[in-house]
Amino acid sequence: QVLLAESGGGLVQPGGSLRLSCAASGIHYSMYVMGWYRQAPGAQRELVATVARDSNTNYEDSVKGRFTISRDNARNMVFLQMNSLKPEDTAVYFCNARHVSNHVYSYWGQGTQVTVSS
Repeated sequence: QVLLAESGGGLVQPGGSLRLSCAASGIHYSMYVMGWYRQAPGAQRELVATVARDSNTNYEDSVKGRFTISRDNARNMVFLQMNSLKPEDTAVYFCNARHVSNHVYSYWGQGTQVTVSS
């Protein structure tokens, strides 16, 4: 059974920082592209950042320079360090694991709430 378990969300003031973690089990972790997505109320889910097997990263424009995604293949974990948080970063953040071979394998965590407010 595949399980992606996020943690680290919470309430933070503008300009503050949070570190999200996602622990994966039930998959051959090192073969997967890991990503963080977010969904604000009334909005579609959007990509925040991804990290490939070789640790190449990709970021959505609005988080470049503020967020850092990283992975630990030995512990089957992915992290999102979020600095200089803004109210518009408020959303539920989801961890995703994706692998494409002759089939698309995509798994989601249940999400963790991040609220940026004074």
